[in-house]
Amino acid sequence: MDRSDLISDIAERKLVSRLCGIFSQDECGSIMAGAGKDDCAVLDVSDEDCMVITTDMLHRKTDFPVVMTPWQIGWMSAAVNLSDVASMGAKPVGFLSALGVTNDMQLGDAEDISRGMDACAKFCDTSVIGGDIDLHDELTITGTALGMVKKEHLLRRTGVKPGDLVCVTGNAGSAGAALLAIQHDLDVSDELLNTLLEPVPRTDEGQKLAKTGAVTSMMDTSDGLAMSLYDLMDANSIGFRIYEDQIPIDDEVRSLVGDDDALDLALYTGGDFELLFTVSPSMLEAAKSVCYLNVVGEVTDDTLITMINREDAEVSIYRKGYVHLGRFDNI
Repeated sequence: MDRSDLISDIAERKLVSRLCGIFSQDECGSIMAGAGKDDCAVLDVSDEDCMVITTDMLHRKTDFPVVMTPWQIGWMSAAVNLSDVASMGAKPVGFLSALGVTNDMQLGDAEDISRGMDACAKFCDTSVIGGDIDLHDELTITGTALGMVKKEHLLRRTGVKPGDLVCVTGNAGSAGAALLAIQHDLDVSDELLNTLLEPVPRTDEGQKLAKTGAVTSMMDTSDGLAMSLYDLMDANSIGFRIYEDQIPIDDEVRSLVGDDDALDLALYTGGDFELLFTVSPSMLEAAKSVCYLNVVGEVTDDTLITMINREDAEVSIYRKGYVHLGRFDNI
């Protein structure tokens, strides 16, 4: 058998691109952004408004750490989808879930998963509005989130301009550090663990940033800071210069693994579900007025992604991060 025919030998983003190329394009013009273009698909629903839609599938073995409670599994299943809605500047308006349960699952666990989903949806000012359930050989949860946004406020991955500032909400690498702590039984705070186990969708920040008019592009960092930068580079044919001393890394992460490994976690591990966005320099104060953010770099006019390190040397940031087909991708 030709190895090139195996799914396991194809990088996730290459597989997504290949499959999206098969899908027919909309002929009536109602699809503003289709498969593979952004964190969400975008539908034109009125003269002023559009709807964003996203879906994600999670599995017991690969996506839920062993220490995760059923409630946290439910929260996570909603959060990963609502984070995509946040990255488009949209207000969540509903969450659906298809739940594949196992024969030996306790009824109480299924109820707690549902409670976790409900809690995350409520946190994002929406609710669970439906779904499906069936038997499966492994706990599998597929979520679908819907959002609404004014067309003038819709944020996309495209729109970046050379000279724009690169910003992130929250810290980078905390979820990766939490996973490392779980895998190696390291003593860390519940606050750090919960960055992985109970990620917070930045839906409020996304909506507020969108309304400022300051943001020129945005996506979430679920696959890691480096991979997200490469996604924006590919969408815009621009580059980035990032500054090591401006990347926000939690002090506990630095204490846990040291500065060098903390930087690797910040760049190359996912699960933080923060927002990565670019801002016009003249509008930075407007963006700062609505949410906490860190400026980590600037947009350049080449297609390179580099970092100025603490020794003031320019080094490459690699195209590497968390993906679902295999734990890490380097393409």
